[in-house]
Amino acid sequence: MASTTQTPVADVMTAPLETIAADATVREAAERMRKRDINALFVPGVDAGIVTTTDVVAAVAEGADLDETTVGDVMTAPVERITTAEDLSEAAAMMTTFGIKHLPVIDDDGDYVGMVSTTDLTTQLA
Repeated sequence: MASTTQTPVADVMTAPLETIAADATVREAAERMRKRDINALFVPGVDAGIVTTTDVVAAVAEGADLDETTVGDVMTAPVERITTAEDLSEAAAMMTTFGIKHLPVIDDDGDYVGMVSTTDLTTQLA
């Protein structure tokens, strides 16, 4: 019988969590993502969200003023999330089910501590 090895999300997530305020501009978000070479930023707050390069591209395509449009205007909220202890297979299943590429990670206290992406999953499986 084949054995299955489980890998907790904590082992492959990107941490610390890169964040940006909801009132930051889309241009600021784009510059931060480019500088850090990442594709998503977590937006903390009561209505936590995520802003991705896809959101930025959509804003550009719609002709939005990147210096006036805020992250809160284009982010996805509320966000799905996964715990550090969950297995990567659960993260992959959630990403497939919800059609997302990034999943914020919470610890046992419910605090956001990292992000797992399809790139993280692909790297782990390679």
